[in-house]
Amino acid sequence: MAEQASKKPIENPKGAAQQAAKAEVTSRPVRDYRSFLFQLGLIAVIGAFVSLMALVKTTPSFPIDLAITHALQSITNPFFAWLMDAVSWFGFSPQSLIIPLLIVGILYAFGFHWEAIAAIFAALFPALVNVIVKDYIRRPRPGIDLVHVFKVLNSYSFPSGHVMFYVGFFGFLWFLAYSLLKRSWIRTSLLIILVALIVLVGPSRVYLGQHWPSDVLGAYLLGSLCLVVEIMVYRWGKKRFFVRQPVAPEKPKTTNTST
Repeated sequence: MAEQASKKPIENPKGAAQQAAKAEVTSRPVRDYRSFLFQLGLIAVIGAFVSLMALVKTTPSFPIDLAITHALQSITNPFFAWLMDAVSWFGFSPQSLIIPLLIVGILYAFGFHWEAIAAIFAALFPALVNVIVKDYIRRPRPGIDLVHVFKVLNSYSFPSGHVMFYVGFFGFLWFLAYSLLKRSWIRTSLLIILVALIVLVGPSRVYLGQHWPSDVLGAYLLGSLCLVVEIMVYRWGKKRFFVRQPVAPEKPKTTNTST
């Protein structure tokens, strides 16, 4: 009896967290419908990346890149400068590693076991694709003789690794919040914060002089493609693994067999 009583303080918080998460999860048909709409919108922008990549491969920089960068860097408002620097902060090491690990741990603790594993993939996959494409394109970053560079980085420029990470990882978290959670202030707050990070990281990379606008555009497109793959992997595995997880379980995938 004493041993059972000693376990309660440990087990009750976990059970309470999972019960709270269950109360926020919407029905399975709604989750499926939202997932379909989300993926459909992403797939529509994928084709543009191939054309942009071909142009960037043959052209070091575009006049419009320089014009947009100068226009953005002409904004001298102190709050805007702070915001641009703060938004990019999440994409630099070590926080780009620590933050995903914390989020994965939180998801798992709340009973979203498969979502936590899929989030690990969502953090790693865009980074791998980014390294491969950057090594293929080998585009130099903006030079200090052309724009104001807040901090010189030595890696290649196209596509932006920050933007791909934000679209791939924070975009996947946005998808989870959008498709899994019921309408509430928690869900609304998460959606606003995540989409704000994704939208603002592109301008922040240009403002800091570390990427051309076309680097950012390419990263948004390629990051969207990575996000589609992540969602497909997530939905594929959702009905095959962890079907009995504490929160948001799915019916197991069944195969028809003939005798």
